[in-house]
Amino acid sequence: MADRCLLYYITGRNEFRGDENTRRRALLAKIAEAARAGVDYIQLREKDLSTRELELLAREALTSVRTSTPLRTEVRELRTRLLINSRTDVAMAVGADGVHLRSDDVAPDEARRVVTNLSAHCPPPTGHFLVAASCHTAEDAFRAASEGADFAVFAPVFEKKDAPLFLKKAASPAGLAALREACRAKIPVLALGGVTMQNAASCLDAGAAGIAGIRLFQENKIEDVVRALWAL
Repeated sequence: MADRCLLYYITGRNEFRGDENTRRRALLAKIAEAARAGVDYIQLREKDLSTRELELLAREALTSVRTSTPLRTEVRELRTRLLINSRTDVAMAVGADGVHLRSDDVAPDEARRVVTNLSAHCPPPTGHFLVAASCHTAEDAFRAASEGADFAVFAPVFEKKDAPLFLKKAASPAGLAALREACRAKIPVLALGGVTMQNAASCLDAGAAGIAGIRLFQENKIEDVVRALWAL
């Protein structure tokens, strides 16, 4: 387990109420709140947007992160970093810190080749470009490590009690034993899926390097979440 629990806020603007502009403002405010609180990673996961809409939102999100992150250190790797879901091209275009790959996405080493190719047309990353990978089995986590991912997000660990029945059937909880096996991979593995303040400690005890979530962060005061999880 890492010296300190890593925290990963995954965005979901459609969880907020109101029209599109209201949801967007709420999301950007939450991103700024997460950066101020010291969350390690934020994944912009707005899959319903067009490329142009995603790029515009990503630029706004990046501004929110970089103007809100406290100057805890001059070391870039210890500040909040923004990753874009799946779209390596958008991440490069806006100067984000990395990309988060779906489980059915290209391999991490292929994503890095894309970064190299795009560097001829986009400003090259300032520092290490992060590549994270979604995993649902231990084999997925081992593969992500062998293909050069920086870290993996293992999901779902627990069942989401308020999820619709069809979602529960489509994504049965893997459980702590499977998480423990995945955490044998030679990269940090973060736990996602039904993780709450009440069961987060069991994920860390199973070997998880950190906790990822959408509602855990969006439905609570992030400063309180960060303080509680760092105390585990």
